[in-house]
Amino acid sequence: MTILPPLPGEPRRPYGPRDPGDAWVVAPTGERYWGRFGAAGLLALDPARGVLLQHRVEWSDHGGTWGLPGGARHEGESAVDAARREAREEAGVPDGTITPRFLSVLDLDVWSYTTVVGDVVAPFEPVIADRESLELAWVPPAQVADHPLHPGFAAAWPRLRTLLDHRPVIVIDAANVVGATPDGWWRDRAGAARRLLGRVDDLALRGVPAGALGLSEDRWFPDYRVVVEGDARAVSDRDTVATGVVRAPGSGDDTIVAETERLRAAGRAVTVVTSDRGLTERVTTAGAATQRVHWLLDLLD
Repeated sequence: MTILPPLPGEPRRPYGPRDPGDAWVVAPTGERYWGRFGAAGLLALDPARGVLLQHRVEWSDHGGTWGLPGGARHEGESAVDAARREAREEAGVPDGTITPRFLSVLDLDVWSYTTVVGDVVAPFEPVIADRESLELAWVPPAQVADHPLHPGFAAAWPRLRTLLDHRPVIVIDAANVVGATPDGWWRDRAGAARRLLGRVDDLALRGVPAGALGLSEDRWFPDYRVVVEGDARAVSDRDTVATGVVRAPGSGDDTIVAETERLRAAGRAVTVVTSDRGLTERVTTAGAATQRVHWLLDLLD
């Protein structure tokens, strides 16, 4: 692998000094790839408007085609942070408007490109924020392939398109999970539930390896519903930033089954975490996948 700076005459971005990541990687076979530390792009999906596409300026790589806002990663920068930064710089995507759903990684050994597929949680209007865009547009998924696409995006789009309707959610039997660790939880059930919520929040931000959910791609960011019962219902909504709390009015098992049925009716792919055999049978009948408690504890660790 050889690292080369931009070619003479190639335009510089109008903001700030060039980052060390802004360089070409040349493979032993001669292909050039932009981004010394790899690259990342954002596929933002708005349920009402579709996918945010960028019409690439003529002097860019495969100029004139349509693709995703994205670019070279900075040294030490995560793919998610890089995709968000590039989308902000190129399309004016505001912070806090996108929640990642999954990562798709093209790994060529000498270079990698990560597509961050994210859901729009706060609608916004994109704006051309630098010289790399001719046009920005929301395009319904069914019409994306009608555009002349960047070759890399064109190759990935059919696979990505099949995953846009897949929205996993993990329903956690909090009493069962807390009870699996003999740390004195019985003396303060609300405190034990609060600690669990904090750990699940951390997991929600890190994401879950695709293989743990039996899915393709690289990493997924499921939604979470933690069902609490009894004294654990005293937890506050302020105890969590990324996790939904469901308070059981009576039986925790009944509430988990009801929540599973509600989510399945909404088209969600549900995984219930419990080691209770009877509950496992009930949620399986309701259409959920199941995992035992230690599956979650391994992810939390």
